[in-house]
Amino acid sequence: MPKAPASPVPTAAVPALSPVPASFEAAQEELEQLVSRLESGQMPLEQLLTGYQRGAELLKFCRGKLEAVEDQIKVLDQGALKPWGQE
Repeated sequence: MPKAPASPVPTAAVPALSPVPASFEAAQEELEQLVSRLESGQMPLEQLLTGYQRGAELLKFCRGKLEAVEDQIKVLDQGALKPWGQE
C-alpha cells in the first residue's frame, strides 16, 4: 500500500520573517515595548518564545548599528576611541 504524501507544515508553525527596523531608534522603541509585554507575565508561552526571538533580533540589530557608529568614530579620531567628554 503506497504511503500518503506528507502533509505540508501549517503556516502557523512556520515563523514569518520579521521586518528589519527602519532605524536604531525604531528598533530600540520596539524592543522597549516588547520587554514591557514580556515582563507583564500576561503572554502565552508560544508568544513568549516568539517575543524572545524578536527581542534577540532587535538587540543584534542595535548592537550592529552601535558598532558601525563606533567604527566611524575611530576613523574620525585617527584610530583611537576616546571616552565621551574627553577632548
